Amino acid sequence: MYRTHRIVAELLLAGGLLVNAGAQAVEIVIEKGVEDPIPIAIVPFSFSQAAMPPVDIAAIISADLTRSGRFAVMEEKDHPQQPHDFNDIRFKDWQRLGRENLVVGQLKQTEHGDFVVDFRLVDVYQGQQLAGFSIPATALQLRRTAHEISDIIYEKLIGVPGAFATRIIYVTEVKSGNDARYTLQVSDADGYNPQILLDSSQPIMSPVWSPDGKKLAYVSFESKNSNIYIQDLLTGAREKVASNPGINSAPAWSPDGSRLALTLSMEGNPEIYIMQVGSRQLRRLTNNAAIDTEPTWSPDGKSIAFTSDRGGGPQIYEVPADGGDPRRLTFDGTYNAAPDYAPDGNSIALVHGEGGAYRIGLLDRASKQVSVLTDSRLDESPSFAPNGHMIIYTAMGARGNVLAAISVDGSVQQRLAPQEGEVREPAWGPFTKR
Repeated sequence: MYRTHRIVAELLLAGGLLVNAGAQAVEIVIEKGVEDPIPIAIVPFSFSQAAMPPVDIAAIISADLTRSGRFAVMEEKDHPQQPHDFNDIRFKDWQRLGRENLVVGQLKQTEHGDFVVDFRLVDVYQGQQLAGFSIPATALQLRRTAHEISDIIYEKLIGVPGAFATRIIYVTEVKSGNDARYTLQVSDADGYNPQILLDSSQPIMSPVWSPDGKKLAYVSFESKNSNIYIQDLLTGAREKVASNPGINSAPAWSPDGSRLALTLSMEGNPEIYIMQVGSRQLRRLTNNAAIDTEPTWSPDGKSIAFTSDRGGGPQIYEVPADGGDPRRLTFDGTYNAAPDYAPDGNSIALVHGEGGAYRIGLLDRASKQVSVLTDSRLDESPSFAPNGHMIIYTAMGARGNVLAAISVDGSVQQRLAPQEGEVREPAWGPFTKR
């Protein structure tokens, strides 16, 4: 039988705040890439000072594009030259080596100690600049600046905005004998800069980003009962927003950030409710003897998809956010759960169960057909990247649950394994400004 899902775990189950930059970084391994990746070379950026640069911009860009699975990045040792400006490029040298695209750049330190990053993306065969910017940055912003450059390159060459400058959240569980330690962690999308937001001896579940990326909502059992918290990422301040008798679970932000959809059993049965975040006012959305849980908002805020066993087994239903009759969306397979809308609203990622295997699937809302993307047997918690190109989830690895990601067409697969413990409940953050 499939491992307990969030609502079942909370039914069976019935800490303290720590901000820490010492969490283990996530290692990303590319398991599968596209068959014809785009050839590109990233030349090391020059630095205006004699000392070593504080961040290797080119190395970060190279790692970003490589782990996307869509680029073949040339090794530095094979570069025929190391130009740093458009006028220094010997195009024929790069053409002979089959490099379609080239990135050159410079890192300059200002008299005030800040930095300016200049870069140029060049079409080697046309001898033309495709993109180029000068980006100011502080020392702490340099790594993000490199990711922003990767996003620009990705969008120019792939046609979809990159998501390298975004962040992810996830829960880790480290077992020691009969005891376990749970942490809620946030990191850059490439696994760097991990920070522990909450450390507890009790389970943490269902973390979700606010639309502006400034807050999280999540479930914590630190009071021996499921309670929903909202936490400010900048200050670390948090507030308990749902502590009703029974189950308080599965929060989901509305697209405008003013409301939370959540599952409550305070009236006896797990149902979907809508909470006004400012006033804490509740409105019941579903009314059925079955278990209704795992709500998620459509991008336009007009609909909520959720998991319900009202038809005899877990399936995905959709209900108007203002109220109305739910309609069933999934009919393929005996188990469909954990829905997450694509950013364009045209599809829904989910966990699809069939023949004893539970894999990540993609529901086409128009045709109602589910395409299965993964081939492992115990996958959980799908979450779309903000550009809609990738889905992050957890998969069963050799040492337990690990983070994984797959493209919506199944052509790119990644494993993102932390150095310690199992990983659960990942969520990909939104696009944010500095």
